[in-house]
Amino acid sequence: MSSQAVQLYIEKNQVVMNNGIVKVFFSNPGGFVTRIQYNGIDNMLEDLNEMNNRGYWDVVWSEAGTTGTLGTFEKVVGTSYNVIIETDEQVEISFTRIWDPSLKGKQSPLNIDKRYVMLRNSSGFYSYAIFEHLKEWPAFNIPQIRIVYKLRKDKFHYMAVGNDRQRFMPLPDDRLPERGQELVPPEAVLLVNPVEPEFKGEVDDKYQYSSENKDLKVHGWISSKSETNQAIGFWVIMPSNEFQSGGLIKQNLTSHVGPISLAMFLSAHYAGEDIVLKLQPNEPWKKVFGPTFVYLNTFLDHHEDSLELWEDAKYQMNKEVQSWPYDFPASIDFQKSSERGTINGTLLVRDRFVNDKDIIAQGAYIGLAPPGDVGSWQRECKGYQFWCRANDNGYFSIENIRSGDYNLYAWVPGFIGEYKKNIMIKITPGCKINFGDIIYEPPRNGPTLWEIGIPDRSAAEFYIPYPNPKFINKLFIDHPDKFRQYGLWERYAELYPNEDLIYTVGVSNYTKDWFYAQVTRKKNNGSYQGTTWQIKFNLDDVEVNGIYKLRLALASANVSELQIRVNDVKQDPSIFTTGLIGKDYAIGRHGIHGLYWLYNIDVPSLLLSKGDNTIFLTQTMAFGPLARFQGIMYDYIRLEGPNSCSSYSKKNNLNCIVCVTNK
Repeated sequence: MSSQAVQLYIEKNQVVMNNGIVKVFFSNPGGFVTRIQYNGIDNMLEDLNEMNNRGYWDVVWSEAGTTGTLGTFEKVVGTSYNVIIETDEQVEISFTRIWDPSLKGKQSPLNIDKRYVMLRNSSGFYSYAIFEHLKEWPAFNIPQIRIVYKLRKDKFHYMAVGNDRQRFMPLPDDRLPERGQELVPPEAVLLVNPVEPEFKGEVDDKYQYSSENKDLKVHGWISSKSETNQAIGFWVIMPSNEFQSGGLIKQNLTSHVGPISLAMFLSAHYAGEDIVLKLQPNEPWKKVFGPTFVYLNTFLDHHEDSLELWEDAKYQMNKEVQSWPYDFPASIDFQKSSERGTINGTLLVRDRFVNDKDIIAQGAYIGLAPPGDVGSWQRECKGYQFWCRANDNGYFSIENIRSGDYNLYAWVPGFIGEYKKNIMIKITPGCKINFGDIIYEPPRNGPTLWEIGIPDRSAAEFYIPYPNPKFINKLFIDHPDKFRQYGLWERYAELYPNEDLIYTVGVSNYTKDWFYAQVTRKKNNGSYQGTTWQIKFNLDDVEVNGIYKLRLALASANVSELQIRVNDVKQDPSIFTTGLIGKDYAIGRHGIHGLYWLYNIDVPSLLLSKGDNTIFLTQTMAFGPLARFQGIMYDYIRLEGPNSCSSYSKKNNLNCIVCVTNK
């Protein structure tokens, strides 16, 4: 490891940072990363690309009133350059662009300050940015903010985004029309005549490598071995998710064919327009994104196993996480540890139909996010969020929370619904807030008559079919994430060619008999139609004038309307409709969840019968070129008896007059 002081070279059209380990070149004053030199490689970025198409920040934006998640793609181009810190131990440089009102409608109305930092003895460099919108500036929307690194395609062929999600990847040339067949959606390409024959017949799609924010801490590429028999790793490390939107299980892109590695800060992927950042008239806004760390590694003792570079990258990631918040960023907008606070407490669940005692909320997700309604955190994108998981005793602790006003939110795997503490929580520098025991009472009216699934905001427990052998990704064969295979939505009509899904409580098994998504049905003429699923169940008795409760938790919805009918498929109107909901596109992007939706539906006893009953679930929407991706994923469904059932055994319902015949 070099002990050379960090040096800064300023030339007319470029700026260079060098610490003897890594040498990074930037365009001046644009602030594009044009060259990364490491371990004898003249440039780890793609030299064949233009200078502004190697390493850059970008933003997608649209004018106020625009709907959807698309917009104008804009690379962030600096117009001035400044040295912020220049010492032997650290160099920090800034490339800024100040918005000019004369550019209204032509450029996103933002001041953007891109910062790059290099430390002594550090095998990489840091990047962060301050985005600011002034009160008097035009209202507008931001669907996406990210950093992009495009590596050399002649060197980087092995990609790793997780312990069990890594492989040799196709070349970008394989996606060209002469070698690949574009599928629907167009991000998916069938490799027909790839440069390397081993990839023939596979589908490549960048969304197959998405990760939840909680798992999106390190990803990147390993090069083929050089003339000196050394492989090199290029890694993007996200040491914190406080600046990402949508909470811990929001999904984002990672690395993909290019070779490309991303640092995603804001995106509408797996959420849709609900998470597009929309700045209103007279609304000021400022946010710090990052720092993230580009880490470069190799082994000097000629390791035979290049995959050890992945293990080293994870080790470095843990070091970065433990160092958060960093003490070196010079911007006053990045709060240091002394400017932050801490909270802790214990979360318990109170559901007397499950247990007479309060239940420890093991593994609960607990977080601080900007003030809002119950569950608003999953659509919040303007501020910062701070999350943790409760331990086996339900205890939680969140450290290094930025000063500001928050609400406390939580949700507990195994229970439906959301928790929100109905007080404003003010974090001040150095504060330590102990909430003691917090009680969450999930929605509950009566005993469980039957249930389908596991309330965990995912459809992963349901039946996920094998892919069509013509459209596979070899990585996901017999993989825990087999839902990431292409085209699974088309398998529904193949498995149910003549009638839609029918599930019989007490007979069917949701792991085998409940398709992972209620998708549209493809007809012989190539068009699509909505589908109606049935849940059949038996009641020993029905309480007169009682109100039963259907709990319907959805893990995803994409341009869908779900209508509920009881014992009459032609019931008009239906007893409940969601209305048109969702644009998360999780089905088409190989996700097993998007945004969470919970509906609590009254079912009057007069609609039910002693003996056999059927609930009809109709997804009505099927239109346009993307009709195949319209549909919903269920998280969990439960039917509860009337609350008068509380006079019977609440723990197991054995004596309840309305208990279901087949448990």
